[in-house]
Amino acid sequence: MNEDTLLPDEKNPLIWINPGRMSGAPCFYKTRMPIDSLFVNLEGGVGLDEWLDAFPSVTREQAVAVLEYAHSKILQPA
Repeated sequence: MNEDTLLPDEKNPLIWINPGRMSGAPCFYKTRMPIDSLFVNLEGGVGLDEWLDAFPSVTREQAVAVLEYAHSKILQPA
């Protein structure tokens, strides 16, 4: 298996990406749950609590941290 890319960094991994796992989709760290699942479901009107109930491999802390990370990256000045 290829080496993992950890985001935001190795000291605080929230997301791991590996071409040999889940076809390279970014996943919640230490799970096989693609990050995209959270965003697609939220966009579709599924609440965070409902999503967390459906995917217990991801903690609330992980989900919130990924949302905050995405938010900071989008709003970070170039």
